[in-house]
Amino acid sequence: MDPVREHALAITRRHFFGRMAMGLGTAALASLLQREAQATSRTDVGRGVLGAPHFAPRAKRAIYLFMAGGPAHMDLFDYKPGLKDWFDKDLPESVRMGQRLTTMTSGQKRLPIAPSKFKFYQCGESGAWISELLPYHQKMVDDICIIKTLHTEAINHDPAITYICTGRQLPGWPSLGAWISYGLGSENDNLPTFIVMTPTWTGRKEAQALYNRLWGSGFLPSKHQGVALRRTGDPVLFLSNPDGVSTTVRRRTLEAIERINQQTYQEIGDPETLTRIAQYEMAFRMQASVPELLDVASEPKYILDMYGPDVYKPGTFARCALLARRMIERGVRFVQIFHRGWDQHGNIARDLPNQCRDVDQPCWALIQDLKQRGLLDETLVVWGGEFGRTIYCQGRLTRDNYGRDHHPRCFSIWMAGGGIKGGLVYGETDDFAYNVVENPVHIHDLNATILYCLGIDHQRLTYRFQGLDVRITGVDRPVSPVYDILA
Repeated sequence: MDPVREHALAITRRHFFGRMAMGLGTAALASLLQREAQATSRTDVGRGVLGAPHFAPRAKRAIYLFMAGGPAHMDLFDYKPGLKDWFDKDLPESVRMGQRLTTMTSGQKRLPIAPSKFKFYQCGESGAWISELLPYHQKMVDDICIIKTLHTEAINHDPAITYICTGRQLPGWPSLGAWISYGLGSENDNLPTFIVMTPTWTGRKEAQALYNRLWGSGFLPSKHQGVALRRTGDPVLFLSNPDGVSTTVRRRTLEAIERINQQTYQEIGDPETLTRIAQYEMAFRMQASVPELLDVASEPKYILDMYGPDVYKPGTFARCALLARRMIERGVRFVQIFHRGWDQHGNIARDLPNQCRDVDQPCWALIQDLKQRGLLDETLVVWGGEFGRTIYCQGRLTRDNYGRDHHPRCFSIWMAGGGIKGGLVYGETDDFAYNVVENPVHIHDLNATILYCLGIDHQRLTYRFQGLDVRITGVDRPVSPVYDILA
C-alpha cells in the first residue's frame, strides 16, 4: 500500500481535527503527514528507506574523524617551500581577490605572510609531502588519498561545521550520519546505527562548542539521530538501572510501557510512537552491549600499544579510535569522532603540535588495525575539518610563532579504505595555499562521494519536507562524487 494512504487510514477523525485545531495550518499539516508517512515506510531493523543500496557499495560502513576548528593545511599537507622568501611580506591583492575576511583579521593594517615553520618530508611511493608533525601519517601515506582542494562558502565555525555536517549553514537539518541511517538502516540489533564520540584534546583549550544538532536527525524520524557516548560516567545517560531496580523489573516495566504505546498507536496512528517502542527496546539491549563494547581489556597488548599510550585513558582520541574499530566490527553503520581544539588563531608553535600528537598515531593505528582484520576494504575512513587556515598571520608574527585565521577557499582532508585509491594526492592550490587551481572539491561533492562509496546516489536519497525533496547535497549547485579518487 502507498505509505501516504496507509498513514491517512491510520489517523482517527478525532486526532485529525485535534491537529487542525492546533493552528499549524493546512500546509504544515500536509508536510507533517508526508513526513510521518515516510517514517512508517520502514520500521524494521536492518533496512533503511532504500531497502538496498542504489548500486554495489564499495564500503558497508564509515568512520568520520572530524577535526573541529579547522586544521592548518599549509602546516600539515599543503607544502609551499617557495613561501620562505615571502616571510612578513603582504599577501598580494591579486591572490586575495577581495575575499571577505573574518572580523578577527579584517581590522588588521597588514596581512603578513607566515610560511610554515615546520619541516616537510616526501613520503611513500606517492611522494606526498607530509609535515614533521605527522610522523605516523608519513608511514601510511600510501594508504590514504589526500584531497588538497576542498572548499566551502562558510567562513565562521558554527555555520561552517553545520554546513559540512548537514548540508546547510542554518541549524535544523539532518546530519550526514542520520541520512545514512535513514537510507541504509542498521547492521545490528544491539547498538545504534550512528554513534558519536567527543574526545579530550591538548591543543588550544578555548575550543568552539559542539552542538548535538551536528549529529541530529532534523526532520527525519528521531531514531536516526546519532547517539553520543559520554567520556565519563554512564556512556549513555539513564542506561544503567537505578538503585533497587533489577533487570527483570526493567524488562517488565518496558513491556508495560510497550503495551500502552501500542494502544496509543492504534488510537492515534503517530509513527513516532513506534519509534519510541523501538528505542526503548534498543536501550534495554544496550545495557549489555555497550559495557561489552567499551571494555577494551580483551584487546591484545600489541593492539593497545599500536594506538599509543593515550589509549589507556578513557575519553582520549586514541581510546575513541580503538572504540570506533570495535563499533565497526559489531555492525555500527556510521561512527563520527569530533576532536576539538584545531582553531589556532595564535600560538601555533605550541597548540598545533599538541593537536597532532593527539591524533597522529591513533589514526595510523586505526587504518592498520582495520587493514589487518580485513575491514579496511569495506570501511570508509575520512579525516578533516570544516575549513582551513590563512597563509597570512593573525596577530604578531615571528620566525618561531604565528597564528592563522579561518580560510574557506581551500583546505586539505584525507580519505582511506572503502573504494578510495590509496597513495593519491588530488587537486592543487596556488603558490600561497590560498586558492584552488586544479580539481576543486566542494563540501557537497565530498558528502556525495561518501554516499557513493556506501552505494547511495545522493540525488536519489531525498525526503519531502516543506514541499521540497530535500537531500544533504542541496539543490542550488551542481554536485558530483569525486570519481577520480575511487579505486
